[in-house]
Amino acid sequence: MDSTITTGTAEENVWGGGNRPLGASYGKMMMWFFIVSDALTFSGFLAAYGFSRFKFIETWPIADEVFTHVPFFHGNYPMIYVAFMTFVLIMSSVTMVLAVDAGHKMKKNAVIWYMFLTIIGGAIFVGSQAWEWGTFIKGDYGAVETNGGRILQFVNAETGERAAIRDFAKTIPTERTEHERKNGVWFFDEGYLPSYSLNEVVEGFKAHPNILIRTEAIVQEGENEGHKTLLTREESLKKIKDSKYVVEGANLIRNEYGSRLFADFFFFITGFHGFHVFSGVVINVIIFFNVVLGTYERRGHYEMVEKVGLYWHFVDLVWVFVFTFFYLV
Repeated sequence: MDSTITTGTAEENVWGGGNRPLGASYGKMMMWFFIVSDALTFSGFLAAYGFSRFKFIETWPIADEVFTHVPFFHGNYPMIYVAFMTFVLIMSSVTMVLAVDAGHKMKKNAVIWYMFLTIIGGAIFVGSQAWEWGTFIKGDYGAVETNGGRILQFVNAETGERAAIRDFAKTIPTERTEHERKNGVWFFDEGYLPSYSLNEVVEGFKAHPNILIRTEAIVQEGENEGHKTLLTREESLKKIKDSKYVVEGANLIRNEYGSRLFADFFFFITGFHGFHVFSGVVINVIIFFNVVLGTYERRGHYEMVEKVGLYWHFVDLVWVFVFTFFYLV
């Protein structure tokens, strides 16, 4: 039986629908549902990252020592390029707000202009993140991994700065023999090999008394608090004997910067967010051409611009949290 409410002479069907929550259209409500569900997903990822970091805080990589590169510049510039990426993405959110506002005022040319700037900002961010991934994977200095899975980095005692393996490794001509088809091993492909073998790194380390080893462990007190533990030359010579692999860059198996979990979370979370930004750029391009063609002008509203704007603000906000967790804290 129908439930009804009688108000004077008017009879209203309670379950008849027709009410628009908060005055929002169906499309906007569905976008909000998607944003809330996606926010919960990112929250789970970041919570897992925070738990893992707290558990392994003594050996977790220091962001200022990992993200130090700037395209076309050599040197140590901690967080500079990441800050630039963040600024570009936030400014693209500003231009999206202006595009939505122009749509409300039915200013087609202004919408086109601001949407174009938003797309450019998103493309710059995606390209920058791809470059950062490439740099992170390639590595810069190299390190060795011990039998226990710990990472040992190298430091120049004279300058106090990281020393690259290529600067001291000793080249041993007979150290490697590559497989060749003429030898009959035609079916066997060699896997990835680092630039130098472990023996070349160890012998080069012994020949350079100014090179010291820095471990993963973070000093918890004293004047070096917050920095990685630097061993003496005698301690370094003992520690190098425990090395097993040469590590260059980072991947899902080994990580020259420290804990492998750091690389796993970095690839997964920033990659997942990067996919969102890339998808947003593609959607923005589609909406942009519809604006140019006058599709929304003929409809009499620019609600599609507003809906894609909600998504774009969401991915910007998520990056603020990712930036804070990975790079600042």
